[in-house]
Amino acid sequence: MGALHKVRNAAFGLALTALPAQACDVALALTVDVSGSISPAEYDLQMLGLADALEDPTISDALVRGQVALILIQWTGSGRQVVSIPWTRVTDRAALQSFATQVRATGRAWRHFSTAIGDALLFTAAQFAQAPQCARQVIDVSGDGVSNEGTIVMQSRERVVALGVTINGLAIETSVENLTRYYDRFVIGGEGAFVLTALNYEDYPRAIRRKLLSEVVRPAS
Repeated sequence: MGALHKVRNAAFGLALTALPAQACDVALALTVDVSGSISPAEYDLQMLGLADALEDPTISDALVRGQVALILIQWTGSGRQVVSIPWTRVTDRAALQSFATQVRATGRAWRHFSTAIGDALLFTAAQFAQAPQCARQVIDVSGDGVSNEGTIVMQSRERVVALGVTINGLAIETSVENLTRYYDRFVIGGEGAFVLTALNYEDYPRAIRRKLLSEVVRPAS
């Protein structure tokens, strides 16, 4: 009986090691506008609001449960996009806390350039080649203006959506009238795509929290 018990334990151990790692629900690219229309104070509101939203109990639980992968990208004019925090798999709360802390500490990459949303979408889509394998790929792009240089936004959207990537938008309604409508018509795309509105930068923390909830918290069936 002792030998049989050992054999059974060994087989059980082999079965456990053969189990696949927990699947990643979504690779989420957080793509933040740092164009010249954004003041230093407004930049801080974006970064602090994003970090706080990631640490929200409901959102953080969903991120860990879904083993979500996150990346932070800053963008502005044509040819000016940068990965500020590389792909990070949220395997536990420590990984999430580390990512949020890095968001708060991220310095601004540019200050005085235009708005090239099309270029930002293409650059961000290219980063999924280095992302963990996840069930969904989503670009979360926020901004306070219409595209005024670089690749035509609709052309970029078509190329990105053709790759199976969903583009969601957060329009910060500060100086451009009907920016939410612009994002809805020209920027967002893919399965389940949506755009939300921040009435101003003070409203950004509320809006980004709601947006992340929509992207990572799945309703109970």
